[in-house]
Amino acid sequence: MAIETERGSMTGDEMVALTKRHTLFEWSAQSKVDPIPVAGAKGVYFWTPEGKRFLDFNSQLMCTNIGHGHPKVVAAIQEQAETLAYANPFMATEPRARLGAKLAEITPGDIDTFFFTNGGAEANENAIKLARFVTGRHKILARYRSYHGGTAGAISLTGDPRRWAAEPGIPGVVHVLDPYHGIQRGWDTADEALANLDETIQLEGPNTIAAFILETVVGTNGILVPPDGYIQGVRDICDRYGILMIADEVMAGFGRTGKWFAIDHYDVVPDLITMAKGLTSAYVQLGALGMRRKYAEHFTDKVFYGGLTYNSHPLACATALATIAVYEDEGLIERAARMGELMRTHHEQLAARHPSVGAARNIGLFGVIELVRDRSTMEPMAPFNGTSDEMVEGFAIIDRALDEVDAAVR
Repeated sequence: MAIETERGSMTGDEMVALTKRHTLFEWSAQSKVDPIPVAGAKGVYFWTPEGKRFLDFNSQLMCTNIGHGHPKVVAAIQEQAETLAYANPFMATEPRARLGAKLAEITPGDIDTFFFTNGGAEANENAIKLARFVTGRHKILARYRSYHGGTAGAISLTGDPRRWAAEPGIPGVVHVLDPYHGIQRGWDTADEALANLDETIQLEGPNTIAAFILETVVGTNGILVPPDGYIQGVRDICDRYGILMIADEVMAGFGRTGKWFAIDHYDVVPDLITMAKGLTSAYVQLGALGMRRKYAEHFTDKVFYGGLTYNSHPLACATALATIAVYEDEGLIERAARMGELMRTHHEQLAARHPSVGAARNIGLFGVIELVRDRSTMEPMAPFNGTSDEMVEGFAIIDRALDEVDAAVR
């Protein structure tokens, strides 16, 4: 069904020219940037000022989980903006109170206290600060195939090559190997991966390590679904050494895996949990750090040295409440689980037809297809965190095909 696209006063070319002249694009050499001008969006589509429509298959930056322009969320934003657009974070507001209580209902175990931030990177920054405050220890373990954000501390936690330009980074971060070693080498068993983790802890000194932060299911580094027993084993190791387990659910949370949070698949309660993206479906910026009751109580008579001008922003908290209500009222979490089974079937069919598919995996609607040049050698189509001429041409072919489909529909 065709969707009407409203046009603003600026053309796509004008939008791109002014944006490139006066703003910086992330993770890019600016001369190489070729942005899509976006004039509007609704449901699963967004479009240019000239009316060219795109299926938002990526949910923008893996964050618009409920789709664009949901009327209930838009109405909640409007109502809150008219009632109370901002209050400083030393004050209490109804959206802040209600959101904390609601998150306590849906997060695992006895996690029931939250510190609200502007996004996922800041949630992770405050998670490692809190872990250090609580334990009195300094070191933070993180995995190589990980992304935790672009701020100074979060990029130090990040294991992938985006970290390199920011090094040396903050002190005390120690990276450990993942269960996955790439398409050619494959996976460790849970026992092997946990043995590697335990060895690193011994070499670093268990009593020096405050926390281990991990994406429960790794996002941009390959949608890495951990082997059976790995998450439970991490929980056991952290308990053994008094290390806080931090589950980074910024990308995997809020239904993407078919559960509220990916950690729910493993019946494990982390000590701290971070979230953003799907928390508000990105309609308004908001992140959160959740903590178990005993860690919140640590600050009953001790100062929590953390603060943000937009901490607990009422407009963002109201947006989150409305977004969570959409997940519940429309059964979107359960739908993602059902659709995940369909995705797996399509992945299997695609792998059977195309020799360039080296591996495919998903958990709910969080999935990936790994492309190889040759199945006999399993040489990847592109290097880790890189691209290749074949990949660029492949995307161009897909883009042309989607143009043809869109033209036929319209």
